[in-house]
Amino acid sequence: MHFPQQCNAVRIIQDEHERLSTVMNGMLHFVRRIDEGEKAPGLMVFRAMLYYIREYPEQVHHPKEDRFLFARLRERTSELDGTLAELEAQHAKGETLERELEHALARYELEGSAAFPAFRDLVEKYAKFYFNHMHLEEDVVLPAAQRLLTSDDWNVIDTAFAANRDPLAGAELKDNLDNLDKLYSLIVTIVPAAMGSRSTPSASSPG
Repeated sequence: MHFPQQCNAVRIIQDEHERLSTVMNGMLHFVRRIDEGEKAPGLMVFRAMLYYIREYPEQVHHPKEDRFLFARLRERTSELDGTLAELEAQHAKGETLERELEHALARYELEGSAAFPAFRDLVEKYAKFYFNHMHLEEDVVLPAAQRLLTSDDWNVIDTAFAANRDPLAGAELKDNLDNLDKLYSLIVTIVPAAMGSRSTPSASSPG
């Protein structure tokens, strides 16, 4: 996909999707190693991955998409109303699945191997959900945005997304994003198999 030079928001979205894909692959790697009887990193590593997802995409990335990119598209066309409504519903569903995954992890910590199958299946379901969500945005919404949005639209959207990383946006936000960058680096160091191209759960995965 080729976007006008001013579309910094698109590059930010794509970069953040790559990071999310890496973390999702890390989660899959984690449960599949356990499922195969191999040694996996400690559960604190999985908790770190959950924390990353809760603090960045759920609190920053998705709200920006809803308030700026999706809102501007609705002003330009009605052809994407169904897709945008679905994506916004998925943003809310993602938060629900993340809480369910935290509960499944807690049960696994307390109950041990008896609770592992439910935990593994929910990880597979969650990853499949997220990969499908990102593909829908990249394959349908971003090309439509390229076609329909004006330079003025992109200026507004770019400004909103640039605030994610703007050092003048506030010390608390900047410190939080710096910490999340460090956490991401830690995740890919501890779970190197998480690095690489985007994947999806196996065909037998639930969901």
